[in-house]
Amino acid sequence: MATSFFHRFFFPEFTPRFAVRLVVLIMAALLIFTQVLVPLRIEGQSMEPTYKDGSFTFCWRGRYLFTKPDHGDIVAIRFAGRRVVLLKRIIALAGETVEFRNGILLVNSRQVEEPYISPSLPWNLPPRKVEPGKVYVVGDNRSVPLERHHMGQVEVQRIMGGVL
Repeated sequence: MATSFFHRFFFPEFTPRFAVRLVVLIMAALLIFTQVLVPLRIEGQSMEPTYKDGSFTFCWRGRYLFTKPDHGDIVAIRFAGRRVVLLKRIIALAGETVEFRNGILLVNSRQVEEPYISPSLPWNLPPRKVEPGKVYVVGDNRSVPLERHHMGQVEVQRIMGGVL
């Protein structure tokens, strides 16, 4: 009895060879999507307009295997265990001084151009030096008061990877 391509493709005969293929495929997908490309659903508005609330992206865990985090990188940070992850932008590295003056970001007393942010509130944050082994992160949405924003120094070890 001849079978069509459609039938063979969508309803394959369940053989030991097919079972092995299916198990290998499932294991590879689990490995990739739990250890290499971690899917992230964005909840919240802290990274708008770059990432919208309710959107979807991936965290590339291999991003910092051979390089170090740098200014402007958007990173996924483990906030509480493995379930809560924050997306933030790196604005200063270890040893640098960061401050906000009337909504303008200054790193080492030099103004930083930030074309990725929407109009912001006049944040004021006194100068603070980033400690060794840490980076300073902040979200792109600066239209909320400074007090309501999750930002600050984060240990580099807490960075899961870069965001695609």
